[in-house]
Amino acid sequence: MTYDNILFEHTGGIARITLNRPQVYNALSPGLLQDITAAVNAAATDDSVRVVVITGAGEKAFCSGADLKEGMGGSKSLGESLRTYYNPMILAIRSIAKPVLCRLNGVAAGAGCSLALACDVVIAADNAYLSQIFVNIGLMPDAGSTFFLPRLIGMQRAFELASTGRKVSAAEAVQMGLIFKSVPASELDLTVSEVVSYYRNAPTKAIGAMKKVLNQSLGSTLEQMLELEAEHQDQLSRTHDASEGIMSFLQKRKPVYRGK
Repeated sequence: MTYDNILFEHTGGIARITLNRPQVYNALSPGLLQDITAAVNAAATDDSVRVVVITGAGEKAFCSGADLKEGMGGSKSLGESLRTYYNPMILAIRSIAKPVLCRLNGVAAGAGCSLALACDVVIAADNAYLSQIFVNIGLMPDAGSTFFLPRLIGMQRAFELASTGRKVSAAEAVQMGLIFKSVPASELDLTVSEVVSYYRNAPTKAIGAMKKVLNQSLGSTLEQMLELEAEHQDQLSRTHDASEGIMSFLQKRKPVYRGK
């Protein structure tokens, strides 16, 4: 499949999705949103993909949010635009049974911030920042930010970031638990590569199950979570990687996982 608004590369078990509209700081147009969704869905169904990386082209921006000049892509309302373009992208990232890593190379504002927060692991350059900028144009956070923010940082901090739209540096974002790690910009690629290498060689099905079950944890009872653990553990016990993990432990060697 060809894409007009992203660069998509799949090598060595790694699917790399690069938002490729640097001339507008990778602002989200309907076409870009559809391309991201399609690429994530393609990675989801490709058994050779073990980990997905999402980043932005250029040095200044990961994603500056919605492209207001592009409008709503033919939708009759902003709500319809969200349902048609934004929500499918966020759901695709959260539902793919593989780790999704965000290489946060610059500003992540508005729905661009939502996109970053939808990823499983966010590694940022130290000169990057995040902003829930919606309030500056009289709107509220969307594309999942009202879901992610309170779960990551608590209700009061979530309200403060949403209602002020202030810039949060990468260092502060790490401190408050909004993202995983911040590193000097010169070390971003090396750090991302190290984390990606781990996930590329990890037991993918186990990590996919973890992601699915953790997604349900805050809205479930203890009894429900115990049952989900039992169900998924039973399924995982029949996989190649579980057998390999147990055998390698008994043989005192490093496991070789295949993602199967």
